[in-house]
Amino acid sequence: MIIKGNFKTREVTIDGKILDPAPSQRLRNHSPDGYNWNYGGSGPAQLALAILLELTQDKFTALKWYQEFKWKFIATLPKADFEYDSIDWIEWIEKKKEVVA
Repeated sequence: MIIKGNFKTREVTIDGKILDPAPSQRLRNHSPDGYNWNYGGSGPAQLALAILLELTQDKFTALKWYQEFKWKFIATLPKADFEYDSIDWIEWIEKKKEVVA
């Protein structure tokens, strides 16, 4: 699974499909303007929540871990376009689920 971000447009795709912010904004609307990355603010929080929601398809897991996910992965992305193989992110999510179980 490849996640790409365009810094100029703030568009994020997962395997070529645009990541719509609306589902994550219905859970928690941090950023009506959409996504951002490379710092710890509202745009990165929205992106972290959207990615976790998409990867897990579970709003409870996404809401529980998105702030920590933001600081670990989203805030550390370059202040530029990015392309990321999500395997590290998926492994991180699975480890978090194990801690809860």
